[in-house]
Amino acid sequence: MKILLTGGGSGGHFYPLIAIAEEINRQIREEKLLPVELFFMSDSPYDAEALLENNITFIKIPSGKIRRYFSLKNIPDLFRTFFGIISATKKLFNLYPDVIFSKGAYTSFPILFAARLLKIPVMIHESDSVPGRTNTWSAKFAQRIAVSYPETVKYFNSKKVAYTGNPVRKAILQPTKSASKEFLNMAEDLPVVFILGGSLGSRLINEQILNILPQLVEKYYVVHQTGKLNIEEISRTASVVLADSHYKTRYRPYDYMDNLNMSMAAGAASLVISRAGSTIFEIANWGIPSIIIPITDSNGDHQRENAYNYGRSGACTVIEESNLSANILLSEVERIMTNSKIVEKMSLAAKEFVKADSAKVIAEEIIKIGIQHEE
Repeated sequence: MKILLTGGGSGGHFYPLIAIAEEINRQIREEKLLPVELFFMSDSPYDAEALLENNITFIKIPSGKIRRYFSLKNIPDLFRTFFGIISATKKLFNLYPDVIFSKGAYTSFPILFAARLLKIPVMIHESDSVPGRTNTWSAKFAQRIAVSYPETVKYFNSKKVAYTGNPVRKAILQPTKSASKEFLNMAEDLPVVFILGGSLGSRLINEQILNILPQLVEKYYVVHQTGKLNIEEISRTASVVLADSHYKTRYRPYDYMDNLNMSMAAGAASLVISRAGSTIFEIANWGIPSIIIPITDSNGDHQRENAYNYGRSGACTVIEESNLSANILLSEVERIMTNSKIVEKMSLAAKEFVKADSAKVIAEEIIKIGIQHEE
């Protein structure tokens, strides 16, 4: 059986695919099903090491992003999309997978267009509260549709859609609590504030954290994932901001966190500050209180919808960008961290929000569709 995975251009799309691949491999191995070949088709491998670890073969095609607003970049991207469709059609015809699983986004469009032409079965997954354009279009011919939020079900055909939650990789599914502070070289028994700005980091969150950093390190360790492009500037600014602080060693900036560091930081964390992408599901699995700051101008306002859908569960507090200031952020950190009842309530709500079997349910359906196609 051949299963092709596609989607994304960001970690929020890519890593749930890895979680599903892990589960497919487990089910094939433990249930002694027919051998499966896994493929990932996109414009870049995103994380070649993760593909290799899960025996996934990368197939490259060109793709272009068509923006909702006027931009001269749309012109060359339109041609990239056209050539992507031609390339995907040729490569899919030669490979002819039994099923395609897509996370959506512009990189998956050429593959899904070609799949429709070649009548290859498709299953899609929507991570956000409001579906993106590619998933809205491909839902019309997809055999099955999985969604991360119960509120998203209403956007799709009720006969094809299922609320499955969002898959999370095994390596970070359960945080490593034992010896996490020793691993991170935290000698003092202090709470830990963990800041996640997404795979590219968040300039706005980074700026506000720097504004309140001297106050934060007086009471907490601060683990800060800044994004690869921001690490030098953030580290340089932090050294100036904390020049007169006795607690400067309590600040730990990271450009990028691998699975081990992420698991350890989550195990040590008492509070997470994050954007409102797929990271929400990682935080929920960890059962940690959070402050969620959605991107204001995300497509379809999906980050704002994600944040408030998660917020309604009681697991987090939401601060919109228009309301974000250093004083408000520091006040909210203090409000949560100084009240054990709030911490307990938010932690329980986070755990109740999770669908722990998400990857298992989706993998089972993918394999089922693949077997039917083989027959």
